[in-house]
Amino acid sequence: MSDRDAYLEKMKARIDEWNAEVARLEAKAREAEADMRLKYDAQLKEMREQRDALEERLRDMQRAGEESWRRVRDGMEAAWDEMTRAFREAADRFR
Repeated sequence: MSDRDAYLEKMKARIDEWNAEVARLEAKAREAEADMRLKYDAQLKEMREQRDALEERLRDMQRAGEESWRRVRDGMEAAWDEMTRAFREAADRFR
């Protein structure tokens, strides 16, 4: 398996973990009182948008040629770091 393939698999696994966590938080939001549910829904919307952007970057990486995928990977890492930070902040608000 090439470095590129290994990296793509790693990112797919990360996105799967992200999706599982979003699902957990969605369940928690459904149990919340109405006023808190609105707040949770807004945070979940933001998290889904970030996930969708990350998935688009992953698709870009899959389409990128061998030469350019490293550049795309660097952008992916930056996006992942930003998404992780935002996710932690949003998850902390759920507690």
